[in-house]
Amino acid sequence: MPNKHNNKEAVNEHIGKDQSGAADEAHQFQAGNRSDRKEDEWKHRAPYKIHDDDSKFPAKWKGGCHCGKVKYELSREKPLASKRCHCHTCQRLHGAPFQWACIFHKDDINFVNGIHDIGWYDPSGKSNTHHLPCKVSCAFCRTPIMDEGRNMILLFPTLIEGIEKKEVRDNFKPTCHMFYNERAVDFTGDGIVKWDGIDNKSNLVDDDGNVLVKYEDGMEEKEMDEKKRKYFDGLQDSHPETARKEKDLKI
Repeated sequence: MPNKHNNKEAVNEHIGKDQSGAADEAHQFQAGNRSDRKEDEWKHRAPYKIHDDDSKFPAKWKGGCHCGKVKYELSREKPLASKRCHCHTCQRLHGAPFQWACIFHKDDINFVNGIHDIGWYDPSGKSNTHHLPCKVSCAFCRTPIMDEGRNMILLFPTLIEGIEKKEVRDNFKPTCHMFYNERAVDFTGDGIVKWDGIDNKSNLVDDDGNVLVKYEDGMEEKEMDEKKRKYFDGLQDSHPETARKEKDLKI
């Protein structure tokens, strides 16, 4: 005979209620509007902590999702770095040829609306838990908002108001391509450094994916960066014509 107590718990879990009967008022895979439980502590920490006194948060940019439920401000004018990732995971999760992401400190963002309307996805564990690193999106319209790492966040410039204007877009210019050999589109002659994996932790490649500078196992990022710079310095002496073509290359 079925256990009525267990059935009731299953129903409450399905509709988003705790055992006291209080509703979470959350969509599927959504954060919910509760803030009193231990599992809600993330709402009091960056990047989700709301800055009550907006005068102490100098907003440089505003952004938000498609439906408008999630809105945020940024206090940093330019990101710490800006990259285009061509890995298959980013292609599939964004439904796009690549992911254009900018790195910010977690304290650089202030959610002015929709903190209860976000959802998470852990691509490593393929779960909807808040396990870092994870993907953060609007739980209503599913717009990707950011990637939350253990120490930083990666925001998507296409969500920034005014990004269609060159003077705005210039603040978020990408400095490198990552996982370029998994690309779905080519970037020939764009003057941006390309890596076949993570920047300074993989081979430096050309526009066609051919290896220019080989990464050796166990190399530190600083060592690879120096090796890369020596390569470009050497071009000036051995292939001045090529060096002139690549003089604007962002390294």
